[in-house]
Amino acid sequence: MILGLQNLESQPEELRMSKPNNFDSQTTFCVLCGRTDDCPEKYGEKKTFVEYSLTVHYYCLLMSSGIWQRGEEDEGVDGFLITDIRKEVNRAAKLKCNICKKKGASIGCVAPKCKRSYHFPCGIKRECIFQFMEDFRSYCWEHKPVQTFMDKESTGASQCTICLDLVEHLPAYTVLKSPCCKSAWFHRECLQYQALSAGIFFFRCTVCNNKDRFQKEMLRMGIYIPERDASWELEENAYQDLLQCYQHCDIRRCLCKKGRDYNEPDSKWEIKRCQYCGSRGTHLACSSLKSWEQNWECIECRSILAKSGKYSRKKKRALTTSEETDGTTCLMEEPSPKTPQQSSGSQRNFLLQSPKIMYQNNLSPCSHLERPASNRVTMSLSPLMSNRNWSLRQKHLRERRKEVCNILKELKVQVNTKTTRLNINADDIWNSALKGFRQRNFSPTNTIEINFTNCKNRSKTDTSAASKHHFFQLLMLHLQNSSLFEGSSAKNLSLDFQAVKENLYFEAGKMIAVSLVHGGPSPGFFSKTLFNCLVYGPENVKPALEDVADVDVAQTIKMIKYANSLSSLQSTIHDCYEFLAAAGCFRPVTALCDKNRLVNDILIHHVIKRIISPLESFRQGLKTLGVLEKMQMHPDAFSSILCHKPKRLSAETICDLFSIHSSSDGNKVKGADFWMGYLQDVESGESVVTFEDILLFVTGSSSIPSIGFDPEPTIKFLHIRYPIGNRLLNCLELPITNTYQQFKSKMELTIRNTLRVERE
Repeated sequence: MILGLQNLESQPEELRMSKPNNFDSQTTFCVLCGRTDDCPEKYGEKKTFVEYSLTVHYYCLLMSSGIWQRGEEDEGVDGFLITDIRKEVNRAAKLKCNICKKKGASIGCVAPKCKRSYHFPCGIKRECIFQFMEDFRSYCWEHKPVQTFMDKESTGASQCTICLDLVEHLPAYTVLKSPCCKSAWFHRECLQYQALSAGIFFFRCTVCNNKDRFQKEMLRMGIYIPERDASWELEENAYQDLLQCYQHCDIRRCLCKKGRDYNEPDSKWEIKRCQYCGSRGTHLACSSLKSWEQNWECIECRSILAKSGKYSRKKKRALTTSEETDGTTCLMEEPSPKTPQQSSGSQRNFLLQSPKIMYQNNLSPCSHLERPASNRVTMSLSPLMSNRNWSLRQKHLRERRKEVCNILKELKVQVNTKTTRLNINADDIWNSALKGFRQRNFSPTNTIEINFTNCKNRSKTDTSAASKHHFFQLLMLHLQNSSLFEGSSAKNLSLDFQAVKENLYFEAGKMIAVSLVHGGPSPGFFSKTLFNCLVYGPENVKPALEDVADVDVAQTIKMIKYANSLSSLQSTIHDCYEFLAAAGCFRPVTALCDKNRLVNDILIHHVIKRIISPLESFRQGLKTLGVLEKMQMHPDAFSSILCHKPKRLSAETICDLFSIHSSSDGNKVKGADFWMGYLQDVESGESVVTFEDILLFVTGSSSIPSIGFDPEPTIKFLHIRYPIGNRLLNCLELPITNTYQQFKSKMELTIRNTLRVERE
């Protein structure tokens, strides 16, 4: 058996390289480092060659200073000749490792005048850098290359985009920064695993997909990138499913009695796939195709070609019975996974579908969903089904809000203990907030303290957290009703030229981001269209009629949308010619179904293109503290707080919010019973106190912030006369009473009087 390096120097070459009879590949030592470890991720593949009685780690061989590949790939050990390996072992046997102090150090630092030598595993442990490129250079811990950090980058923490755990922004060996994305930080170990899996063809920046610049920097910093295909590409039959052809008829009225999936070649029931995308199909008979050679394209591809000007309309022909569509002249296809259909006015579908599906809803120009309401069939859910769907939606929202709470807590790690005080006039909340956010010493990463300058808004019982939450609450309410947004409940950005000039959209986005991370309330008034524009980009969003706040514009769109004849459509277009020309939406109309494209053009112009400058400015503001990046990574979670108002407080919510502590188990059980009973009385309206009053009494806030409370609210049962709300600790101290009636009367008396005095 091959001996360790500690014994190699005392062994003659014939003994070291001869073939023993009991050669065990499981316990053999690497001839270069003397270790038995078999860890491909750290030391490379451990290769054993029984015919040469030789075991070696691949990385140890690559990085050894006195050996080169002089043979072909199939010669010796991956091109390293056996005679060369023997010479390298003999050379290393004379060198002592500067780390473990044992002989056999085959790797030396390439820095001029540096004479340090070490084993590869010792170098890894001492955080040396090994460059797996060009000359395969090695640098000791003193001369190793380092990444440059800006002063502002060397503080805080962010999420490693591979393992999603936090990584501190430190100039450390275990932390690597992306050369192409300022916001991308990684654990070294995560990057190495990613490189081994992706290989040289797919290893790239996980944020921007940059390959050349990213790989060059990672190789410089010692990441090994294997010259092979990605591991998922090497799996046998990994893409077998992609070889299956699409076999389904998507025409709305399929004539085949054997079903949409029936396919009989060389007959009228043979399925023809779209010549462009291949992901939709039709029976030849269902689309009146005379032969297989006749081309067919689906509605989605047809609309794309029409927009690009590459599609020429075919001559009208008589429709078969299956194709009659109440005055329209194009085929009706059933919804497919590629484009789920949705009514623009359906709030139920609007809530049930995720944002990723919502913005992909490219309705066909002649879709039945675009007909006037009088021509549609209205379906209503039973009360049982409606209640069930409502409860499921509420459960889904609760789960998403818990998720976003954890995400915001991760972002709050950036906030340091240095404080910035803002002097706020509650009667002029916007201007005083704007002045505070624009002051020279303001930083989103500083802890914010609020000082209300008008006496009537200050209270002796107010804590810093209570004042801060009250400030953000007033600020979000002002933004909701400001000229920066338009709409009733679900709002989009408006076009305010003065606000654009003063960069107020950026400030608004910044304020919302700071409010979310610093424990303020969420806006809750974003429309789905605005949210999708922020997350997916405006070019991927299809606005609806509900997004138009201007009454005159909405009326114009409705007149075009619900025109029931070509003549009435042309008359409507003639009446609003100036509006269409100014919007750049004027197009010739030759058929009734052209109205849907025209409506879509108007909506995109009015809701998106018109406010593209405010939108971009608003997006830049939301990038503060990394909020927009997290929105794009977790759209469902952030949609629950940005597009939906917080749910009304309930007994269950308050019960889950507070954790109970007591000096004795008996007091805890008895007090908890009284507490739960009181919450039930509040919920049923048998108390003059509301849940908002209880929360305000304890925390100084009448609602639960998206990030939660810090510290978490607690309840203590003590031998005191009346309840005490400790807003500094978010602790509700409750008296131990003999009867529930005593408990209830003390609660109502204390909370009512305390809040009444504060309001006065």
